[in-house]
Amino acid sequence: MNPLKKSLIILLMPLFAFAAAHKFYVSVTNVKYSEKDGAIQITSRIFIDDFENVLQERFGFDAELATENESEEADAYIEKYIRTKFAVEINGENASYNFIGKKYDADVMICYIEVPKINLAHTTSIQITNEILTDLFDEQQNIVHFKIDGKKKSFVLLKSDPKGMLNL
Repeated sequence: MNPLKKSLIILLMPLFAFAAAHKFYVSVTNVKYSEKDGAIQITSRIFIDDFENVLQERFGFDAELATENESEEADAYIEKYIRTKFAVEINGENASYNFIGKKYDADVMICYIEVPKINLAHTTSIQITNEILTDLFDEQQNIVHFKIDGKKKSFVLLKSDPKGMLNL
């Protein structure tokens, strides 16, 4: 082998190893208003393996998500964690929400949340605080897309800046 090619391979090898070992930590949350239900509906897509890691780290709970052995208590632990890391404010006031449930799509868990009884005509702002997985991964990015009343806005929420607001 040509000595120049050999040197180039030796120099590039560590870069490829780093690229393969590094993982991108991200979740995507969509926030919309359903006129039919009079509710803000939220879907959040989170990688299953990352969520399993946080449940193990935070609660010592082995959920075995998306497997035949998934714990019957998994939904309760998922909701417990989400309620500590995810908040909705309407017009500057904390809004209570319902954790509807979850489903799986390949390696992603999709969580469904609903804020019921919202009168959009009296709503001036909606704020999302999303700190999901930031306690486990400093690099975690939680992307939030608002699409309400013809207005669209997106945020990349970080551990240092976990809030995004849509003014109506």
